[in-house]
Amino acid sequence: MKFTYYGHACFAVQAGGKTLLFDPFISPNPLAKKIDVNKVAADFILVSHGHGDHVADVIDIAKRTGAKVIAPFEVGSWFENKGVKNVQSMNHGGAAKMDFGRVKLTSAIHSSSMPDGSYGGNAAGFVVEADDGKFYYSGDTALTLDMKLVGESVKLNFAVLPIGDFFTMGIEDAVRAAEFVSAKKFVGVHYDTFPSIKLDHAAAQKAAIAAGMELLLPGIGETVDI
Repeated sequence: MKFTYYGHACFAVQAGGKTLLFDPFISPNPLAKKIDVNKVAADFILVSHGHGDHVADVIDIAKRTGAKVIAPFEVGSWFENKGVKNVQSMNHGGAAKMDFGRVKLTSAIHSSSMPDGSYGGNAAGFVVEADDGKFYYSGDTALTLDMKLVGESVKLNFAVLPIGDFFTMGIEDAVRAAEFVSAKKFVGVHYDTFPSIKLDHAAAQKAAIAAGMELLLPGIGETVDI
């Protein structure tokens, strides 16, 4: 699978012959100013919760590409009310077959409200299973023992975990989360965008190596094989 990082918690994965775009927050992010959001591809857009730093570009990309938006129920309903036509609203613990394979919503410990202040339900993560690999994106979350259920049910190729601390897990808890889901390789997201989540990259790599894991920190706009 190919993984492209667009900054903050936004990334795309080529899986099952489709482009899966997660939590698009590109145009308002000064660190992603070199990314032309009008050229970002998507067959599916997966949204973990309603905060502005995860949904900013969803509507524009969805309308331009016709991508199906997969989101927790209240978030998906909000997008439908905003005129997005191709929405699949789901809820925690539910799974569905898609063109790329199978997706399941997992629990996440985090708040969720929409940019206009309306109710955003509960934050979620995703387990994606495709013919060419399986991965877990936790979404914005604290460390939770529920992650062990992911590791017990799916053999993952990699995980995507927030590591910036303050609003989500920091690197220490992210390493434990990777252990819980039995992922020896994980991609760090949700760091450096704001002063409160500035990351010590060297210390983060040291923590991962000490745990016998591989931490990937691709540059914004970089695509890596994973």
